Amino acid sequence: MAGMLQMRRSRGVASGFLLVVLGAWGALIPFIGPYFHYVYTPDTAWTYTTARLWLEILPGAAVFLGGILLMIATGRHIALFGAMLAAAGRRLVHPRHTLSPLWNNHVTLGGSPASTTVFMRVMEQLGFFSALGVVIVFIAAAAFGRIMSVASGIRVIETAPPAETVPAAETVPAKTGPTLTLPFRRARTEDKQTIG
Repeated sequence: MAGMLQMRRSRGVASGFLLVVLGAWGALIPFIGPYFHYVYTPDTAWTYTTARLWLEILPGAAVFLGGILLMIATGRHIALFGAMLAAAGRRLVHPRHTLSPLWNNHVTLGGSPASTTVFMRVMEQLGFFSALGVVIVFIAAAAFGRIMSVASGIRVIETAPPAETVPAAETVPAKTGPTLTLPFRRARTEDKQTIG
């Protein structure tokens, strides 16, 4: 049973690394974004709010942890848990951010984009929540499918028993006979005789 749950560590390393990077981005961007004018309100660096905890820090930490689990897992069950943790950690954020005005006095939980241009406001919305969540869920789902497609763990290659010596077979002499020439050569020699 334990052999069926084993897998090669390389199955989840690439997707795990990407999830670690994206999780760190999701958790840290609200704090370091103001340094390069990429920010949600409140637009000051290293400002902690409860909305940032629930919408950015904890989901980023869940994605980060899921990526670490994918990178170090040698068992399918741990790697699958890591992929599900990463997907759930980020996927649960989007409905909270979008639907929060319903219970938060018509104010979006987590603030709003703070840039003055429309393009930057769109980029902030995508980079903080929408596109980030889609990319994380896509990578986690791809890792989940890749891990589920492992047939039955690592196959152990069995060595074959030593071959028994087989008695030499009787040799049969090859048949000998007249040497045949190819038809086109025969035709050429006949042509030379008729010409000459």
